[in-house]
Amino acid sequence: MDRPIPTSDGNAAGRTRGAVVLGTLALCGTAVSLQQTLVLPVLPDFPRLLNTTVDNASWLVTATLVAGAVATPTLSRLADMFGKKRMMLVALAVTVAGSLLGAVSQALPLIIAGRALQGVGVALIPIGIAIMRDELPREQLPLGVSVMSATLAIGAGAGLPLSGLIVEHMDWHAVFWVSVAVGAALFVAVALVVSESSLRTRGSFDYLGAVLLSAAVTALLLTLSKGSHWGWLSYQTILLALAGLALVAVWLPVELRVRSPLVDVRVAARPAVLLVNTASVLTGFAMFTNMLGTTQLLQQPTKTGYGLGLDILHAGLWMAPSALVFGAMAPASASITRRFGAQTTLLAGALTMAGAYVVRVFLSHELWQIVAGSMLVGVGTSMTFAAMPSLIMRAVPASETASANGFNSLLRSVGTSTSSAALAAVTTTVVIRIDGGVFPGSGAFATMFWIAAGASILAGLLTLPLFRMAEQPLDHEATEDHSHEAVVRGRVVNGCGNPVRNAVVTLLTPAGQPVDWSEADASGRFSLAIPCAGPYLVVTAAEGLAPQSRLADLQAGQDIEPVVLNDRLTLAGEVSDGQGPVGGATVALTRLSGEVVKATQTAVDGRYEMPLPSSGRYVLTVVTPWATTEARAVTVWDAERVVDVRLRTGRDNGSLRPSQARREATGAVPQEGVR
Repeated sequence: MDRPIPTSDGNAAGRTRGAVVLGTLALCGTAVSLQQTLVLPVLPDFPRLLNTTVDNASWLVTATLVAGAVATPTLSRLADMFGKKRMMLVALAVTVAGSLLGAVSQALPLIIAGRALQGVGVALIPIGIAIMRDELPREQLPLGVSVMSATLAIGAGAGLPLSGLIVEHMDWHAVFWVSVAVGAALFVAVALVVSESSLRTRGSFDYLGAVLLSAAVTALLLTLSKGSHWGWLSYQTILLALAGLALVAVWLPVELRVRSPLVDVRVAARPAVLLVNTASVLTGFAMFTNMLGTTQLLQQPTKTGYGLGLDILHAGLWMAPSALVFGAMAPASASITRRFGAQTTLLAGALTMAGAYVVRVFLSHELWQIVAGSMLVGVGTSMTFAAMPSLIMRAVPASETASANGFNSLLRSVGTSTSSAALAAVTTTVVIRIDGGVFPGSGAFATMFWIAAGASILAGLLTLPLFRMAEQPLDHEATEDHSHEAVVRGRVVNGCGNPVRNAVVTLLTPAGQPVDWSEADASGRFSLAIPCAGPYLVVTAAEGLAPQSRLADLQAGQDIEPVVLNDRLTLAGEVSDGQGPVGGATVALTRLSGEVVKATQTAVDGRYEMPLPSSGRYVLTVVTPWATTEARAVTVWDAERVVDVRLRTGRDNGSLRPSQARREATGAVPQEGVR
């Protein structure tokens, strides 16, 4: 393959541009996380400032959480379809509009609406990670992903003390004006610095899937976030939980049938993706337990015997070291990922979190113990958050990186919401009473730390299968960055010209290095990303059909010649005995549960053949013309299967003759002594 040879000047320019893009995107992630926490120190004062109740004021946090969870998968999918830079600018514009609405409003409903619009900015993080894959040179990508993931904690850690300082010296509206200024500046920076990728996924937007998923996520997150206020057994909580689960049950079949789903459930169900997404829920739970538990330990009154009685400003300042750890760990996480693989980074991070929580159970009495324990959990969290986007991008098609990371972020939000609900439940159950007041007992925090340690260990165990699934890195040596990638499209059909749905098309270099893969939609269409023009190996496979491979010269924007999968995979073999092949024998295939799958007869030469059934365990039974039977256990997978049956009983070993067997089968055999 002819490849451009980059010069040293080109390398330097690529690294410089990569650093500028990385810095811009990281600032976007930090700003989003910052605005999520800026309002928290003011939250206790909002009932007085806005003349409302504590429960109503809590919607200023809930609205942001729900809006972010709803917007993330939707905007991430739109980014894959219409451009990542474009959707990033849309998210920034909506965020600035929400900040401006909050800055000029005095009424609670308008401020809640502004906070909901601010929540849309959460989608910037998965979209930013996908942009990094397109923009950064390959050697900078692990660092970029690590830094972008770390912005979640960096912004949160800086938000608390910054908000305390703002509120102490200015009007509370200033927390929104700061977000307006930062968001507007970043909008300009993204417009000038980030290039639009040419990678697109085809098809129309899945409106029904977006509505169903948004409704389901809203119901479930409201259940988790408001359950402690309403009561876990209240009718509002129970109805919302049931409605959310019912909507998920409706949404899944819809996504399986639609041509261009909002979330490709089949890709999400791939073991490598499913394991990482499950680990995302668990690590999100453990991460938020650290943040909430540490904050409460610092702020609980000293009369509880374990609290330090710090105000919001000083508690925020002592939370800052944990945020700094996130940023400091980014280069280390990137180095581990480059050298040992992202799965190693995820495992090491999960085990570090688990060990840190076990230590925190016993050492959470002094200020230095609480801060050091929080920092140690932050070390592990930084590693896990840095590893998961890399694992997701390795396991999904290049044209779906934004939507896949968006769904992963959504599941992480489910984990953080579950952590908040669990902490609320535990701290209201394990309590102590002092001077007429009710406070969480120290055992409540120990219980949460044990639960978080268990979640971290489970996340580590889920990582172990990923080592067996480890793949070679994508072959992007043809270019110093991914911005030159282009999309080629094609279609998979059968011998009759009908589309082959869910066929998997894998693209490799002639040397066998993986480049990209795609799954055909309902019309058999697929798209693949190529780093440059040249020859590629196209491997196509579908269940029940013989796979096909071919070399093709691919150009940007080219339509690949249709891939025709014409030959069906078969289950075949020969039936024979001591005298040779047995013709006219019945061969039946049944499931272990008893259902008949297929039955056929052997030819004169003893051969039989039937379409290959779906993978599983079966029983193959042979019945000869002279009523001899033989059964074999057969395991079928997605490959040609040959099962030869050698009969243990021959034709002359006391078996019935064919004519006699037929007469007995019909009841026409004369009895002895009867004329």
